[in-house]
Amino acid sequence: MSNIESYVRVINYYETDQMHVVHHSNYARYLEEARLHLMDQIGLSYDNLEKMGIIIPVLELHDYYIKSITYGDIIEIRPTITKLSSVRFVLKYEIYKSGTDELLHRAETAHAFLDSEFKPINLKKKFPEVYKRFENMVKKMVA
Repeated sequence: MSNIESYVRVINYYETDQMHVVHHSNYARYLEEARLHLMDQIGLSYDNLEKMGIIIPVLELHDYYIKSITYGDIIEIRPTITKLSSVRFVLKYEIYKSGTDELLHRAETAHAFLDSEFKPINLKKKFPEVYKRFENMVKKMVA
């Protein structure tokens, strides 16, 4: 992913269960944090998109638990857009123990482009400059 930074964070104690393993409910938060970090890198912060009248809800979430993530671990999340159309996109995430190639978790989310009234929009037609930034992000990830 040239020019696209991974999202790195430390696992907090309160995110874990009695065995110090991350509770499954936290993974959706981690993915959202990584997605927001990714969007910020190309100048498409969720705040600005919402001001423009663009909302990007999650339609699907799929988690694949490979190894336990535990208290104190430093994780690196590498998101990649795998599908992009004018009305939706799909992101794949890989979570690694930071600084290693040890894959801990894989996930995928699907999203739609909606207006402020929660109606689907054709992003390519209604906001071509925003769609172009998504396209450019996909190109950077392939490079």
